[in-house]
Amino acid sequence: MTGKAYNEIETGQTFSASLTVTETHIVLGAGLFGDFNPLHVNEEFCKETSFKTRILHGPLTSALISAPIGNFFAGTAIAYLEHYCRFIKSVKAGDTLTTEWTILEKIDKLKHNGGIAVMSATCHNQDMISVAEANGKILLKNR
Repeated sequence: MTGKAYNEIETGQTFSASLTVTETHIVLGAGLFGDFNPLHVNEEFCKETSFKTRILHGPLTSALISAPIGNFFAGTAIAYLEHYCRFIKSVKAGDTLTTEWTILEKIDKLKHNGGIAVMSATCHNQDMISVAEANGKILLKNR
């Protein structure tokens, strides 16, 4: 699969992807990050919290939100330069997250035969509840 190149994108263009979060995401997140906070690994503890069940780690939520970028620009990305994520609601196993990215700006970089795409994203669950917002910048080559 070949992704979009810098000279093939336009401001205002959108792309999106959906993924259902599973128990495996939560368990692997704890191991990957070494974050064994009871909010992620102790169901009984969580029953007494406002979440009522275990929640996904913030960094993993952020990674899932950025994943569509890697697929949309597969083979044309030079470097993912910047990523900022703001969490709005918790993410739980069984939630289906849909992330939509919008290209806000293009910054030409002649030295790299391409440029930087400045983007923003919204992410909502299956109930259309916003769970996160993100911004990112990626350096791309032309085709």
